[in-house]
Amino acid sequence: MELYLVLRYIKQQQLRDNPFMIQTNASVEEAVQPAADVIEQVAEHPWMERLARFGYATKGAVYMVVGTLATMAAIGMGGETTDLRGALQTIEDTQPFGKIALGTVAFGLVGYVIWRLLMAIADTEGKGTTWKGISVRIGYALSGLVYAGLAFTAGRVLIDVGEPDSSSKKAQQWTARLMSMPYGDWLVGLVGASIVGFGLYQIYKGYKAKFRKRLKLGQMSTAKKAWATWSGRIGYAARGVVLCIVGFLLVQSARHFNPNEAKGLEGALDALASQAFGRWILATVAVGLFVYGFYMLVEARYRIIAGS
Repeated sequence: MELYLVLRYIKQQQLRDNPFMIQTNASVEEAVQPAADVIEQVAEHPWMERLARFGYATKGAVYMVVGTLATMAAIGMGGETTDLRGALQTIEDTQPFGKIALGTVAFGLVGYVIWRLLMAIADTEGKGTTWKGISVRIGYALSGLVYAGLAFTAGRVLIDVGEPDSSSKKAQQWTARLMSMPYGDWLVGLVGASIVGFGLYQIYKGYKAKFRKRLKLGQMSTAKKAWATWSGRIGYAARGVVLCIVGFLLVQSARHFNPNEAKGLEGALDALASQAFGRWILATVAVGLFVYGFYMLVEARYRIIAGS
């Protein structure tokens, strides 16, 4: 209490000695408030909700393509282990409406990016300004940036501007850049450990079904609730396993100071396939990724968005 009173006294003295501080603070608030109001109005607009839901559905469709291709590869029915970028190429190659389908996916991804950034800026999830809340909102922004890159890749594929790099190649390029910096191997290891931690959290979130609090459970039948719960659990667990592998390979890359050991989603699936009983493990995780895509469709329909 004494410390609080001292700090309050110091603040009062500063304001008394510098009356312009009050005017400055008020001016800043007046300048920022209109922008904040506009952002809030955009986040709560019905069309923004529709765009966000379409974005979740698009994300789900891409994951379902990845899961389908990897499952087919695991059981010997063609297919391939690929990543989200490879899924975009597969969508375009689907005849006769590949271009239209990919254009639709690109539009949906842009919508998802806009919504994730609004989640971070407008705090549509009500995370607040605590350290935990800020960290979660930063996570939303980073997610938006990742999918912004995917949307950009979809645009490049759509207009046939070069072959998109795989996630593994991108990971190796960024790892090499980080390693060229002072203490670069430590930075790479830290990033890898963070990805492992996030992967473990995804598994935990699936196990505890923490995602259910974001759904309009009151609008769902008992059967739909069961489908949503189990698809979320399986999907988040599979995604968490893949993220843990990506993070582990990044840590190994840092330990050996070799950027070529870094892998993305495609490399993680290949790593699973190379293990004992690899085809069965790959098939299990691949089906899980497909189920994760299905759960995204559930969120597209039933997620609580901006208080809706």
